[in-house]
Amino acid sequence: MANSHVDLSTAAWRKSSYSNGDGGDCVEVADDLPGIVPVRDSKDPHGPAVVFPAAAWSTFVTAVKNTGLPEA
Repeated sequence: MANSHVDLSTAAWRKSSYSNGDGGDCVEVADDLPGIVPVRDSKDPHGPAVVFPAAAWSTFVTAVKNTGLPEA
């Protein structure tokens, strides 16, 4: 089995625009890595990250934007 570990030490993390301003419910993404988009809980920056293929993340973000839900 191949090693599925991804080195995220150079990732530039940013908070989601949907995170609230009080520091809670924060999701961070790093969209500067070729071919992948890691996602993590900003309250646990040394914890695990879920890594998505960039194309799948793009499809997800487009679907969320097209739901018509108001921003929180």
